Amino acid sequence: MKHLLLTLFAAIAAWAAPIDGVVMNGTTGKPQVNATVTLYRVGQNGPESIQSVKTDAEGKFMLTQDIQGPRLLQAAYDGVTYNHMVPPGTPSSGIMIAVYKSIDKPGGARVDQHMLLLEPTSDNRMAVSEGYIWENNGKTTFNDPEHGTLRFYLPAVAQGQVVVNVVAPQGMPIRRAPDKTETPDVYKIDFPIKPGQSQVQISYSVPFTSPGEFDSKVFYQGGPTRVIVPQGVTVQGTGLKDMGTGPMSAKIYSTDSPDIKVQLTGTGTLKQDTADAGGAGQGGGGGQIAQIMPKLYLSGDPNGGFPGAFNSVKWIVLTAFAILGLGFALLYRASPVEEAKATGDRGRR
Repeated sequence: MKHLLLTLFAAIAAWAAPIDGVVMNGTTGKPQVNATVTLYRVGQNGPESIQSVKTDAEGKFMLTQDIQGPRLLQAAYDGVTYNHMVPPGTPSSGIMIAVYKSIDKPGGARVDQHMLLLEPTSDNRMAVSEGYIWENNGKTTFNDPEHGTLRFYLPAVAQGQVVVNVVAPQGMPIRRAPDKTETPDVYKIDFPIKPGQSQVQISYSVPFTSPGEFDSKVFYQGGPTRVIVPQGVTVQGTGLKDMGTGPMSAKIYSTDSPDIKVQLTGTGTLKQDTADAGGAGQGGGGGQIAQIMPKLYLSGDPNGGFPGAFNSVKWIVLTAFAILGLGFALLYRASPVEEAKATGDRGRR
């Protein structure tokens, strides 16, 4: 009994240990003084703020209100917050959180991938999932609240009904409200692009009767746009390059044009592997092929397919919106070798 009590007291003492670490400025390479670090409890009802402290002259912080279960640390600096997950069973001492100087220019940030998944259905609607993958290889955060860090085209027939989900590096999927710009049918998103990979997914639906047309615009250069349609749908358009057939018999096309105008015939949808996590009006949830799990310190095996990935982050997924279609964009990303081979094959034909 005595041994059991000693073990219990030791466990309680270990659990009550404070969380400490340092906030480093990745732009200057020096500890960041006066940054705000907040501890959140992560649960089914979303993050709950527990305690906030300021870093000292050496960039150090200490949080005494340790809690049970998954924890989220968030450092606020220069108008942007930076996340660090602390799963149960991982060290709570010596944590390093990186922050960066914010600038209103892209700097090292660029759009690495852009995808349009089009699913015309038999109920005279077409679900559109537009995904952007941002890569920021620099040492500054691109943050422009006034003009937005991403602008996108929303057809007038969508009547402003759109859902935007975003994921920051080591962040949870969150919903972002877009704002209108002075240009008709063009919207902006206030979302800081931090060093690392960020993801933006835009979902909406438009009226559609087969055969019909779909128009869109691209405001960011950095790579071709992938246009993806399900089996049973044919697509034609100037400048479209046939990239072949992918999983689930979906057809993939590529275009470098900033003005996309395609003609579609037929209807079809892609098999959904996860439950719908919210759509934009009618048909707004189309194209939910795979979730991109937040880049966390996983406690399970993220390589065990969707069940393994879900189990490893189920405590965080319960509080997050699914990012529709972006996993599909990654699935269809072509390497330079594959791109060259496809181009050569078309040339021989």
